Amino acid sequence: MQTNQILKIFDKHNLTNFQRRVLFATLTIPKGQTRTYKQIASKIGRPNAYRAVGTALKRNPLPIIIPCHRVIKSDGTLGNYSSGGTKRKFALLKEEHAF
Repeated sequence: MQTNQILKIFDKHNLTNFQRRVLFATLTIPKGQTRTYKQIASKIGRPNAYRAVGTALKRNPLPIIIPCHRVIKSDGTLGNYSSGGTKRKFALLKEEHAF
């Protein structure tokens, strides 16, 4: 999916600039890898906003395309997943050999 298509979808869902930055940072996580909420927050220049990262990911209008399932807690546990719950998140990460 091209950036301009993603931006149109973000516009349609009234995402804030912060939420857009979180989702674009999440889009860069390679298959088979994970990042923490804190790493995403640091990547977008807001290192203390890791809880807000989780809230932004909850608004992800393109799960799987924007792989929010690849974002986990700093302690290595999964955290929440609004597109199917923790069991679905675990299954997706296991399928990608990331967990």
